[in-house]
Amino acid sequence: MRYLLIYGICHDGARTKVADLCLDYGLERIQYSAFQGDLSKTHRRELWIQIGKCVHAHKTQAARVYLYPLDEKCWLEKQLLEQHGEGE
Repeated sequence: MRYLLIYGICHDGARTKVADLCLDYGLERIQYSAFQGDLSKTHRRELWIQIGKCVHAHKTQAARVYLYPLDEKCWLEKQLLEQHGEGE
């Protein structure tokens, strides 16, 4: 199933580690703190556990992580507005 993962994490180290985890699990970065991609149930569960460990290791810092499942209908209805600067 496809997922959208977005986060706001104050601690630099935790934020970097979560981004690395997302990339390690094959998610594509679509914004600085947003990733999308396919995950099996097992990988989704593993990724969520690893993110939880990372975030909880920095208890004094604020963090919020969302993981949204996107069914095929939602995925096909996505919209993208993209503009490139001159020379790109």
